[in-house]
Amino acid sequence: MAVAADGRAAVAQTAVAAESRAVSSNEIIAEFVDVHRHYKMGDNVVRALNGVSMKVSKGDYLTIMGRSGSGKSTMLNLLGCLDRPTRGEYRVGGRDVSKLDDDALSNVRGHEIGFIFQSFNLIPQLTVLENLEVPLFYQGRVGAESREKAEYLADRVGLGQRLAHKPLELSGGQQQRVAIARALMNDPLFLLADEATGNLDSNTEAEILDLFDDLRPDGVTIVMVTHNPTVAQRADRTLWLKDGEVEKLVTNADRADAAPTEESL
Repeated sequence: MAVAADGRAAVAQTAVAAESRAVSSNEIIAEFVDVHRHYKMGDNVVRALNGVSMKVSKGDYLTIMGRSGSGKSTMLNLLGCLDRPTRGEYRVGGRDVSKLDDDALSNVRGHEIGFIFQSFNLIPQLTVLENLEVPLFYQGRVGAESREKAEYLADRVGLGQRLAHKPLELSGGQQQRVAIARALMNDPLFLLADEATGNLDSNTEAEILDLFDDLRPDGVTIVMVTHNPTVAQRADRTLWLKDGEVEKLVTNADRADAAPTEESL
């Protein structure tokens, strides 16, 4: 992460934490290995995911698309450690988390994944600063460190002058910027975004996508589930699901400036 000129301690600590995780750009951050997720409904078995394999490397920007019923929501829940595969492995930071107990999965969610939701999920009674401190509050780390880090990240997303405001005093785009900054508070291995621009108008959507682009040089890894092809086109790659399987993986060559091309899995 770039360090602000005033050299605040929290920023320095953030840089140290990022450096301690830093490896080559081909480090695998998240990986599905022949992942199946089946649900039994009466006498029927619903194969929501049926043998999905994929990799997300450090610094990747991947979008996941598919029609309703393709398996996007199931994949999102598995990526976020909100569910476990019926069969196969899900590796986060090289470790298979698919068979961890609830407490261990909660620890992975709290420390290694930064969540961004369509509906922002901010606490309306808290200020921007307090909302940003929530992830560290649950780790017992609220204090000078969390405050300085929250101030830095608020500046990073363009809301340094809104720290004392509450969510309802902000526009939708500003609320989503708070949510993005909050997702970065734990220095996660990757950001997991669920329709992150779904509640925004097209101009505000473009601003949020520009912000994601702006965060990329900081080494941020992004996985976003979306139904919007305009949003998907802004990513490096798009993984298409169909009937619980990977239909194709598309490389968005030169991003929005060139036609997408398919690549092998």
